Amino acid sequence: MLIPSSWRPAVAAAACLAATAASAQPDTIGSVDTVFKFIGPDHKIVVEAYDDPLVKGVTCYVSRARTGGVKGALGLAEDRSEASIACVQAGAISIEKPLKQQEEVFSERTSLLFKRLRVVRMVDAARNTLVYMTYSDKVIEGSPQNSVTAVAVPASTVIPVK
Repeated sequence: MLIPSSWRPAVAAAACLAATAASAQPDTIGSVDTVFKFIGPDHKIVVEAYDDPLVKGVTCYVSRARTGGVKGALGLAEDRSEASIACVQAGAISIEKPLKQQEEVFSERTSLLFKRLRVVRMVDAARNTLVYMTYSDKVIEGSPQNSVTAVAVPASTVIPVK
């Protein structure tokens, strides 16, 4: 779909506002430097933990690149699109209300306006499993690079689906 250039700022602003509603604050677990930057922070790979807001007992760990340097320090850099995800049962799993078949559960900005890292939860009801996928998108064009993980829910806990 082509968006007229005069509409692009409004579309970007609307997308950012919509995505902010789905954002969650991660816990930073740690990071490793990948490139030394003389001025500003180094480029690094960061590992963050996100608890699923609707499924108690599931935590997702996402590793991703974070751009440093002057642009990174000022929040003007665009982080790379690669990310990896691993979700685990970190406690007793409980689901208070029915889940959508597919739903974005986390979103975080990876550039000033146009790019976001997203985590989507999908329900595999036939296998009583929650599947989580991470990918990066832009307002105009996203990246096909993605990562997927799954959490098998105990047979005694049925996943309610809307």
